[in-house]
Formats: sequence, C-alpha cells, structure tokens
Amino acid sequence: MPVVLREAWTTLVPDMSDRHGPLPPLMLALTVVTGLVDAVSYLELGRVFVANMTGNVVFAGFAFAGAPGFSLVASFVALGGFVAGAVTGGRLVHRSHAHRGRMLLHALCAETTCVLAALVVTLVSGSPYTGGVRFTLIALLAVGLGLQNAVARALAVPDLKTTVLTLTITGIASDGRLAGGPGSKAGRRVLSAAAMLAGALVGAMGVLHGHPVLPLVLAVVILAVACLAACVLARADAPWTRPLVSG
Repeated sequence: MPVVLREAWTTLVPDMSDRHGPLPPLMLALTVVTGLVDAVSYLELGRVFVANMTGNVVFAGFAFAGAPGFSLVASFVALGGFVAGAVTGGRLVHRSHAHRGRMLLHALCAETTCVLAALVVTLVSGSPYTGGVRFTLIALLAVGLGLQNAVARALAVPDLKTTVLTLTITGIASDGRLAGGPGSKAGRRVLSAAAMLAGALVGAMGVLHGHPVLPLVLAVVILAVACLAACVLARADAPWTRPLVSG
C-alpha cells in the first residue's frame, strides 16, 4: 500500500495500541465541525470567524481602517467568546489531565451545549440574524470553538489541530522529499484539510441555498456522536489515555 494511503488509513482506522489510540478520527470529526460553524459565522453572521482567530484579528485591522463590510464589534465579540471558551476548556483540561478520554468527554459536552444553544437561538429567532441575536450566536459559537481548541491543543494529536491548517499545509510542502525532508505525512495532513473543506462546503451550501440552520444541526449531530464515543473512551484504561510527557 502506498505510504500516503497507509497514513490516511491509520488515521481513519487507528491502531488502538498507538500512543493516540482512537483520537485521530475524533479530531477529524471536530475539524468538520469547524468548517460547518465557520461557514455559518462568515456567510450568515457577517464576515466574522468563530474558530479562526487569525482571521478575526485581521478583520479587526480592516475594520479599524474603515474597510466596508467588516465589524469591529463582531470581531471583538468573537475574540472575547473564544478566549472565554479557551479559559473554560483549559480548566476542564487541567482537572482531567490524568485521563485523556475524560478530558475529551468533558470538553465535548461543554462544546455541544454551546453549539446546541446557538441552534436553539437560530430556530427561535429565524433569519436574518441581526442585532443582539447575531452577537449572541457569535459569542456562543466562539465559546464552543474555544473549548474545542483548548482540548485539541492539550491532546496534541500530530497534524490534527481541528481549527488551524496553516502549519499543516506548510508541513506537507516543507517536510516532503522535494524540500529534502523526511516525508510529508500527506495522508493524515490532507485528510485534515479535506475534513475542514468538507465542513465548509456543506455549511456554505446550506447557507447559500436558504437553510442556514442545517450546518448547525449537522454540527450538533457530529458533536453528539463524538460525545457518545467519548463516554466509552472515558472508561478506557489503555496507554493512550495517559498524559503526554512534555519535553
């Protein structure tokens, strides 16, 4: 089997005795969620990201410069919500540090609650989402993705950060044979990019075809399934559940 296909296969169907056990496919699922919710936030809530904070910092700069179509308030609400989610996620991570399965479960339950709350707001208010409803949705989704980012960072599954692709794509190029590197690990890295692309594509299709609630419904379903899986993993006692040794 070619190396790329083998890397992709072991990401989707991991060896349970591997250091990260069953975590890679769950990280891919969360990457799909990222694409779904950012499609909603950018296309439906007005040029703001709830997962990609680099984009929001850049958008804030555009807004400061007076560029039309960018909201400084929306960017700051997203940034504030994301930081609040990351702080909450950090507390959950540190409390569950001894067991990576429980760490994932606690963070996923909190994230699912946030995204589900956002879904309820969209169903009750109806589109278009303006004023306080818009900012409430931005805040709820940003808190949820801040939680996700905190746990993904703590789990530290290689090349599966769930919200950041810049370093992943850089690795494909700079680690490849063409660059004189040891190997691009393209199988896993391309899967990560494809997962976000798929989420963004489905999310955008929902918004553009008049079904802005659909991406959030799908995100909640994916998160709910991930929570059920994490419930099982929280009872595991395999080597992958133990904390990573830093340094």
